[in-house]
Amino acid sequence: MLTLYSYWRSSAAYRVRIALNLKGLAYEQVPVHLVKDGGEQHSAAYKALNPQELLPLLVDEGHDGVKIAQSLAILEYLDEVFPGTPLLPRDPAQRAQVRALALHIACDLHPLNNLRVLQYLSVELGVADAGRDAWYRHWLHSGLAAVETGLAPFDGGLSLGEQPGYLEACLIPQLYNARRFNCDLAAYPRTLAMAARCDALPAFKQAAPGMQPDAE
Repeated sequence: MLTLYSYWRSSAAYRVRIALNLKGLAYEQVPVHLVKDGGEQHSAAYKALNPQELLPLLVDEGHDGVKIAQSLAILEYLDEVFPGTPLLPRDPAQRAQVRALALHIACDLHPLNNLRVLQYLSVELGVADAGRDAWYRHWLHSGLAAVETGLAPFDGGLSLGEQPGYLEACLIPQLYNARRFNCDLAAYPRTLAMAARCDALPAFKQAAPGMQPDAE
């Protein structure tokens, strides 16, 4: 049994939901509200499970109840333990290209629009909403410009040819965040084309924030 500690609007949890769905794996969700009562991720009960106090967290009861934090570590784990329907290309060069783009999104771009970062700007530094959003858009556009160029080898397709995987699991949640902040994405046609190929797929529809049991 797989249990995913998640929050409906968490980009990182969204990535894992996509990956689980792509692999056709059944899982139970345990919602952890990132805002209510100061953030349930900081509660003693959750901290005992994940000392990082972050989402997502995957628990695999079928493998001695192993607990895995960090979305990309979870994606790698799922690909190794459940190899059917791979998330990464078999070719080493292509696999490295996919990982490089996914890491750029997850490690260079996403942390700058993470809830705790934006809250620090607003609460601790007193940055007004307009300034905070402008700061976010600056880094978003800087990051997406690099993604747009990096997607050139995949023009007309997906990261696994006809199938999405690791890369799309990172890309789609980032675009969801961009749209939340009313970012103009017209300058990224390759990115939007790849996203459009995913939008109609059940794995992505079912993973969408508004479809989650804790959606507000």
